[in-house]
Amino acid sequence: MEAFLYGRLYLVTDRQGLAEGHFLDIIEKAVQGGVTCVQLREKSASDAVFLALAHQLKKRLQPYQVPLIINDRVDIALVVGADGVHLGQSDMQVHLARKVLGPKAIIGLSAEISVENVQAAEVLDVDYIAVGPIFPTSTKMDAGPACGLEGLRALCLASSKPVIAIGGINQHNLASVMDQGVVGGAMVAALMQAVDPYASAQAFRACIDQKLSKRFV
Repeated sequence: MEAFLYGRLYLVTDRQGLAEGHFLDIIEKAVQGGVTCVQLREKSASDAVFLALAHQLKKRLQPYQVPLIINDRVDIALVVGADGVHLGQSDMQVHLARKVLGPKAIIGLSAEISVENVQAAEVLDVDYIAVGPIFPTSTKMDAGPACGLEGLRALCLASSKPVIAIGGINQHNLASVMDQGVVGGAMVAALMQAVDPYASAQAFRACIDQKLSKRFV
């Protein structure tokens, strides 16, 4: 599975007190609208809650053949049979995660907005890197300063890995983000808090597909 295919419209979850059923419904509607990958991110949930959500989400995604990526927790990814894991700079080392999850697992790495981190990832066995925040965002309280479009372009040029952009991306700036060389955009609030997750995902996906069709001719 090519990174630019599953990474086109990448949904990162944000539950924020939503009931489990409503939370899962939002994600499923976004997937029906065109989301190509879902990362389950649960920073404050107990292991039991995280595990239960991962099991339920995997069941929801299977009919659509959309990969489930677990944020940080290699152990939970292994237990639920997720498609992969997304690691931060302070999480399990990539080579250990690869050893645990196997050669077919999707492994992503947050490079934040550091050229040094992007270059260091060149020798790592990761399938993609995520960089951001591109624009100011309130969905990740520990996010650093935004790098903007020029910063994003510099990060893309520094990497031979597929780059997925994250942080403050919406319908007004997505086209400009795609023009910087990324293979896709990761959305949190733009999908999880959308009035109509299906329609929002559909519009985002159309923009991304149009941009990539011109690039990968």
